Order: sequence, then structure tokens, then C-alpha cells
Amino acid sequence: MLKGFRDFIMRGNVIDLAVGVVIGSAFTAVVTAFSNYIINPLIAGIGGNEFGFGFNVIPGNESTFVNLGAVLTALINFLLIAAVVYFLIVLPKNKFDELQKRARGISEKEPAPTDTELLTEIRDLLAGQSPKDAGTPPPVER
Repeated sequence: MLKGFRDFIMRGNVIDLAVGVVIGSAFTAVVTAFSNYIINPLIAGIGGNEFGFGFNVIPGNESTFVNLGAVLTALINFLLIAAVVYFLIVLPKNKFDELQKRARGISEKEPAPTDTELLTEIRDLLAGQSPKDAGTPPPVER
């Protein structure tokens, strides 16, 4: 039971996932701080009222304030995190995988044959056998 668990944990994709989660969490804190202390004040400045970039549904009732700045900030957070994850994790991993395929001699230019192509090739090979061999089973050695 423990051997199976150890094998599961030592798989490359589980370790990659764990590293990605830790890096993503750490980077989220950086982006959140950037948004709270740089983006939010800029968006609030654009809004022009005392509450920032938004409006009150019922004038004079602060609990009905629709904060468009918070939504815009969340969108900017998402785009920043997605860009960093793509450029620092996904893109280098894809390049690394491509280099490994080249080192093994696997070409992406030649797609793997489909089932239909393989069956057609087998049919053509069988059709190319001589007629005397086609219907006769191989000899049985005793």
C-alpha cells in the first residue's frame, strides 16, 4: 500500500502540479498587493467620486454601491496571473517537451498513421502475397 502511494507521489505530473500550485499561490499574493496598492488607487482616481469607480443604485445608501473598480481589478489580476503562468510555466515546458521529442527522434511533422491507414496498408500487404501462400496455413512442426 505504501509503495503504491510512493509511486503515485513520485510521478512527474503530481510533482509538477504541486510546484505549480505553490508558485501560483505565491504569485497571487504579489499580484493582489500590486492590484490593491497600485491599480485600485488609479481606478478610484478615474472614478472621480469619493467611493471610487462605481455608483449607488439608491442614492445616499452606501450598501447599494456597485463597485466597478473591484471587478476591473479582479479582471486585471486574472490577466496578470494567466500571463505569468503561461510565459513562465507553460511556454518553457512546451519548449522543453519539444526538445525532448527532437532528442528522441520523434518528429511532429509526420503525424501518426490513422487506424484506417494502417488497415489499408495491412490489406495491401495481404493482397500482395502469392495466391498459393494465401490460402494455405503455415506448416505445423512436430
